[in-house]
Amino acid sequence: MVMMVMMVMVMVMVMVMVMMVMVMMMVMVMMMVMVMMMMVMMMMMVMMMVVMMMVMMMMMMMVMVVMMMMMVMMMMMMMVVMMMMVMMMMVMVGLLWFDKRYNCVSSA
Repeated sequence: MVMMVMMVMVMVMVMVMVMMVMVMMMVMVMMMVMVMMMMVMMMMMVMMMVVMMMVMMMMMMMVMVVMMMMMVMMMMMMMVVMMMMVMMMMVMVGLLWFDKRYNCVSSA
């Protein structure tokens, strides 16, 4: 009787141990799967972030180039306008000066 009880206890213990090991294995597998999924998700997120960063950089570069072109165009226009203004000023001053000289010469 005692042997029978001992045997049953041992069997139960073994069963419990096996169940625990199975559960542990399942948990480990689940954890591994979760970790793998997390890693994959992280990799995907990182890839997406990198791609987004690259796209943003490209967009920023394009915008910067366009802005630079616009700035250069504006600078060129300003330079041309300034040159024209200076030319106009020179012509006006020259005309006035020439007119004065001419008047002086004509009066003399």
